[in-house]
Amino acid sequence: MKYETVIGLEVHTQLTTKTKIFCGCSTEFGQTPNSQTCPVCLGLPGALPVLNQRVVELAIKTGLATNCRIAPRSIFARKNYFYPDLPKGYQISQFELPVCEHGWLDIDLENGESKRIGITRAHLEEDAGKLVHGDTPETSGNSLVDLNRACTPLLEIVSEPDMRSADEAIAYLKKLHQIVVYLGVCDGNLEEGSFRCDANVSIRPYGQKEFGTRAELKNINSFRFIKQAIEYEVERQIDLIEGGGKVVQETRLYDSNTGMTRSMRSKEEAHDYRYFPDPDLVPLVISQDWIEEVRTTLPELPDAKRNRFVEELGLSAYDAEVLAADRGLADYFDACVALAKDAKTCANWIMGDVLRKLKETGTSIADGPVSPQLLTGLLARIADKTISGKIAKTVFEKMWQSGQTADQVIEAEGLKQVTDTGAIESLVDKAIAAHPDQVAEYLAGKDKLIGFFVGKVMQASQGKANPGIVNQLLKKKLTGN
Repeated sequence: MKYETVIGLEVHTQLTTKTKIFCGCSTEFGQTPNSQTCPVCLGLPGALPVLNQRVVELAIKTGLATNCRIAPRSIFARKNYFYPDLPKGYQISQFELPVCEHGWLDIDLENGESKRIGITRAHLEEDAGKLVHGDTPETSGNSLVDLNRACTPLLEIVSEPDMRSADEAIAYLKKLHQIVVYLGVCDGNLEEGSFRCDANVSIRPYGQKEFGTRAELKNINSFRFIKQAIEYEVERQIDLIEGGGKVVQETRLYDSNTGMTRSMRSKEEAHDYRYFPDPDLVPLVISQDWIEEVRTTLPELPDAKRNRFVEELGLSAYDAEVLAADRGLADYFDACVALAKDAKTCANWIMGDVLRKLKETGTSIADGPVSPQLLTGLLARIADKTISGKIAKTVFEKMWQSGQTADQVIEAEGLKQVTDTGAIESLVDKAIAAHPDQVAEYLAGKDKLIGFFVGKVMQASQGKANPGIVNQLLKKKLTGN
């Protein structure tokens, strides 16, 4: 390809506060339109904003987790533009002095290498309201304004233009998404708009240092659509240039139905917004003591957790990746290992039966009926040979349905493993006597037939016979040794 793709991302993360950034209105999603508003978020004359301290704490936490410098002093500014969902005629944001700057994230590439993506800044701002376009006969052709979302706290995280493909952009986005959800600073819900991405996309001939003219793709609400939008936009710009045209700086929307982007408006420059310091808000001063206090609340982050699972617990890179991907799942695994002291067995059960049931039932790990204490109780019964691994699957299903312990299920269902050698020997003798042809074949060298006899004995014992004893007795009886 003659052209190199250049991508920078602006990610709006809605912070998980109960109230808005500059007023006490609720941030709860899905409420009756315009029911969560007050003079401040409606932009009424004389209403003054008051900064929510919790918003600043979440911003500091995110900055620390993304290797940013936390500014000791930052300023809120007014970003002026006119749109029906912006009641004041300006948005309170940060421009020259943001709260976080000069960070980075490392992403994993498909070739096994890693790449560092720079983070230019992360700044606090208020969200705008929402336009609801008429979808009923009474409102058809009209757009209604819902200001419940106005003044909701956002942290906009702006990357350097360091990504060179849609795949790199998605890897960065997923890494950032994982971190903010791990931290608990954002719920990460793309469909509800609490994690939104704008992608700045341009192309340039290979070897050229200057960037090409960029197009901004706005507010795309899924990783799949973001990838498709970037890939389409790259091809559109290449076709345009090779056809003798010129890329213009503009904002474009992605239509997931057609898989195409379309022009929305010309792209504004910073001076178009006429930024100036907000006279109603004093500068934000963050002490080093405050930063260190927030640092103590940081959880173990995904990369560190994944490395620990491999280096200290001996898991494979794949197992560690799966278990560390979700904080709730990782915490569940850690709790199981602390109780059972067997990381690999815990990992196998969690990645197998536990994840399967969570998927089948649409349940989160926090709401699953089999706690770490219950699961490790089941593993203990396998280890002490009270039940076989096969019976354990049945016991687990019963535990999931009832919330009972493994011991309660085993007792109630009569699933205790048979280890009485005499009882098992009787079943072995019957299996051998009933299948003389197979015995002859086994003695003639078909060693794999041992599995046939094991199956017959297990079937006769309803799966309760100890498989190790069954194997031992069968080989002894069949060979006479």
